[in-house]
Amino acid sequence: MNRLSAHIGYLYADLPLAERPAAAAGDGFTAVEHPEPWAVPAKEMRARLADLGLTFSQVTSGMGDAAAGEKGLAALAGREAEFRAGFDRALAYALEVDCPFVHPMAGVPKGGLLDAAETYRLNLSWALNRVEGSGVRVLVEAITIPGYHMGSLALAADLQDQFHGRFALLFDTYHAAVLGEDPRRWITRNAGRIGHVHIADHPGRHEPGTGTLSFEPVLTALTAAGYAGAIGFEYIPSAATSASAAFLPGWKRLLSEKVSP
Repeated sequence: MNRLSAHIGYLYADLPLAERPAAAAGDGFTAVEHPEPWAVPAKEMRARLADLGLTFSQVTSGMGDAAAGEKGLAALAGREAEFRAGFDRALAYALEVDCPFVHPMAGVPKGGLLDAAETYRLNLSWALNRVEGSGVRVLVEAITIPGYHMGSLALAADLQDQFHGRFALLFDTYHAAVLGEDPRRWITRNAGRIGHVHIADHPGRHEPGTGTLSFEPVLTALTAAGYAGAIGFEYIPSAATSASAAFLPGWKRLLSEKVSP
């Protein structure tokens, strides 16, 4: 339960990517994650993590062209070859750094909904076959970006059932709040679906304590359910990252208390 993961795409963004794991370790995080860590070769990242005593908790595949507003490729018809190449790249990186999850983002399709849904299912099925036997699992996340193909927790859970639980869900407290869900209640009812957790307050998507969400009940629900995955912090720092992470010692104390016999 003490795998507290810094999303080093959002956090320590003023530092070169290669320096961000050390900064995260210095502030008390015990893991890192990044959607596109390719600027640091996997072997180098693995060595840095080993030196710092960190793990790598999840990586994204096939982000697409961010400048064009793309947020993934999995649901974009006609981009299948690009999706598969990106997924293979992410999977190879995950295997090298002992990362347990690859998250193929669905994206914001510009065509018809039926084409997007069919493309997404086919790409997801291909990805699930690709990871079979590797020890790496696929993540799916409900994201509240306008037009994002997988924009609902209910849809994500339904798709998970259709695929007989072959992938895990990435549960994000901020997106849940945007969707009008109570994070604690949703976790209590759906803990078995979750492979990874993202933490950000709402509104604002800043660090815990800046918005209206109460996080102790979230930790209580996770521990009560026996959740053993990473807790990732994917927030926009309201101050310098190290200052924004002042909540970490309190979270560690709470987690220690909640998992003690």
